[in-house]
Amino acid sequence: MPAHTHYLWFNTNRRQEIIDITDEVAEQLQLSGIREGFALVSAMHISASVFVNDHESGLWQDILRWLEERIAPWDPTRYRHNETGEDNAAAHLRSLTVGHEVIVPITDGRLDLGPWQRVFYGEWDGQRRKRVIIKLLGDR
Repeated sequence: MPAHTHYLWFNTNRRQEIIDITDEVAEQLQLSGIREGFALVSAMHISASVFVNDHESGLWQDILRWLEERIAPWDPTRYRHNETGEDNAAAHLRSLTVGHEVIVPITDGRLDLGPWQRVFYGEWDGQRRKRVIIKLLGDR
């Protein structure tokens, strides 16, 4: 089965960011020549996520607020992990909640997403170099 692998690298300006990576995944799909199969897109760090949702800035703010207020507030004193000298336990919990990878179907040479769906990289502990793997598998 033909496969294509590509890495995206990020070094965000803020500790938390949401970045639309759909176009980069689609570009790699075109380069691969795969017509039918699957795209695996996975964050290669335990304090980041990859997810599918709507490209709408209000929703992004809602997600960030939900993570901060309901899931894992950025309060280093409340987490045992931070006793090791780290301060990013909240980022680990956010990644666990949102998820670190997605699988997107490939149909007729294109990402088979719904009308509002896009692929996003969620950075929960940024300002340092991190990567995402795009692994395309299928038939040409």
